[in-house]
Parts: sequence; C-alpha cells; structure tokens
Amino acid sequence: MRDPLLITSPANPRLRAVAGLRRRRAREQEGLTLVEGYEELQLALDAGVVPRSLFFCPELMGQEALTVGVVERVGELGADLVQLSRAAFEKTAYREGPDGVLAVVDAVDRRCADLDLPDDALVLVCEGVEKPGNLGAILRTADAAGVDAVVAADPVTDWGNPNTVRASKGTVFSVPVASDSTGTVLAWLRAHGIPLVAATPDTESAHTEVDYRGPVAVAVGAEKTGLTDAALAAADHRVRIPMVGRVNSLNVATSAAIIVYEAVRQRGQGPVGG
Repeated sequence: MRDPLLITSPANPRLRAVAGLRRRRAREQEGLTLVEGYEELQLALDAGVVPRSLFFCPELMGQEALTVGVVERVGELGADLVQLSRAAFEKTAYREGPDGVLAVVDAVDRRCADLDLPDDALVLVCEGVEKPGNLGAILRTADAAGVDAVVAADPVTDWGNPNTVRASKGTVFSVPVASDSTGTVLAWLRAHGIPLVAATPDTESAHTEVDYRGPVAVAVGAEKTGLTDAALAAADHRVRIPMVGRVNSLNVATSAAIIVYEAVRQRGQGPVGG
C-alpha cells in the first residue's frame, strides 16, 4: 500500500475535479461518481466496489472508521489515497457534517439487457421518479426485501447522483439496478414473461388483491404525475393502496415499500425485521 498524498489547500485542482462530480454531466463524461460516508463506503466495498481513489481526513473520521482501518482496506485494493486537511475535506464534501471519508468510484451504468434475473424475479420499476432521496429510499427497501432488480424507466436522475447514493446508504451498489426508456423496460418485461403490477389511485383493486407469487414487476411513478399512460396500458394489474385521510397520494418510496412487502409476504420470504 502506497503512502497517502497530503493535500491541505481547499483550492487544489484535484479537489475541484472531485467536487465537479456532483454534477450529472461530469459524472456521465467521466463515468465516475462519489461515495461519501463511512457506512456507505463499507457497504459499497462489501458489494465488491473497488474505488479509484479515497480522500480522507483523520480529524473528521469517527472512531469506528479509524478502528476498522477503512483507509488500509481501500489502499490494499490499489486505490489512490489522499489525506486532506479539515478545511480541504469540508470544501470537497457534499454533505453537511462530513465524517471524513469520500471515495471516487466507477458509476453504475447498466441497462435492462445487462440484468441476470432468477425465474421468479421480483422487480421494482420506478418511472420518472425525480428526487434522489426517493430513489435512495426505494433502494433501501429493495435491499431489505430482497428485490432482484430496480429499474429506472425514463429516469430523471441517475443512479450515481451523490444524494441517491447517500439516501440509499450505499445499497445502489448491492441491489442490481438499471436504467432504460419506458418503452424498452416494458418490452424487456414482456420478453421475459414478467407480469406488471402498476400502482395508481385510479382503480378499485387494492394492492393486496393481486397474486405476487412467481415473476412479477411492481411499477411506481412520479408523485405529481404518477405512471404514464404507456405504463398503465401495459400493466397486467392496476392496484391502489387504500387511503382514508385527506391527502390523495403517498410518498413514492412509501408506496413502493407497502406493495413490495405485500409481495414478500405472499412469496413466503419470512417476517420483516425491526
């Protein structure tokens, strides 16, 4: 393992390039993204991610990160190690109250055709979901529930958005994800014989009235507009989550979780942990 490079100036050109990866255009041009945070990085490493570089600040790192030797672990994978002063790290980090760990990794760039699914696949389709935080929360549900793949249809944000990575707690690297146009996603589901269950308030069928055993895809749409007409027309089933309050919609991540866990219950995958 090579000795770390030390950078103390917040204006260092290398740090400006790293901070530039907050922008989608830069991420797509470079094929890179950011993983900030000890927990997020640990999960990414456990999922097999090999960072290109690790920027760290011992002054900000928590005792747990220092004790387990995350710097040494990343260094042994061949990544560049860069130690930063507190001022330099806080200038480079994108989250408030950083914990002194920031890695540059290859971006997740996968299409539906790249996914390898089991015969009884449980797939979650997110069409046009705009907020990175919602995508991240959906990924955490998918990871916990054992979903086989999460597909972004007509994505508004990319899987490498640092806020998606952060909100997912790093599960964007542990759950198979893909992005494609809605038309491509629908064609891919048909080609693989995967029925589509569409979440929409415009139906009388409750989400508990559908059989989710066997291969199935659950589709949720953007909170403001819901699923597109194309997705609804392609659905084998349309379901709604019963609501008795004044609001007319749930957060999309909440809706996805409710329906996915109904599928988990029916498929006999065991009780939900606390």
